[in-house]
Amino acid sequence: MDVKSKLQPEILAGSVLGIGFMPFAPGTFASLVSLIPLGFILWFSGREWLIMYVILTSLLTIWAARAYEKKYGRDPKSFVMDEWAGQGVVFLLIPLRGDLMTLLTLLGAGFILFRFFDILKPFGIGSIQRAPDGIGILLDDLLAGFYALICLHLLILYVL
Repeated sequence: MDVKSKLQPEILAGSVLGIGFMPFAPGTFASLVSLIPLGFILWFSGREWLIMYVILTSLLTIWAARAYEKKYGRDPKSFVMDEWAGQGVVFLLIPLRGDLMTLLTLLGAGFILFRFFDILKPFGIGSIQRAPDGIGILLDDLLAGFYALICLHLLILYVL
């Protein structure tokens, strides 16, 4: 892919400013990088900002996915905006309290849980990914994020 095509708005958004072009584990790296804005949102803002984050990254995913799939085929590895949306879902209902160590622990646990569900795709995640028109790219990550959210709540309830 030439540099000019990487600078198209849909490619920049879908690859999260080029993160998706990492040669190794771009989805994992994108999820890890998404913890930076998510950490700031969780530490400094209210839940409404987190909801807006998930909505914005979901809308960007839908907008960019159609063009991306048309150009590169179904769910290309370099498309990682969906990881940002799914990773945000993990923290939607998490109690916003505690100190910095608690926040970092929650971010780390949420990251591991999200990657577990996103990579293995159990409980219908794999089948929902096949939805047409780029929607499947988003839905599988939102569902993985939802499962990770449930598990993170159970961890908070019984372990943390």
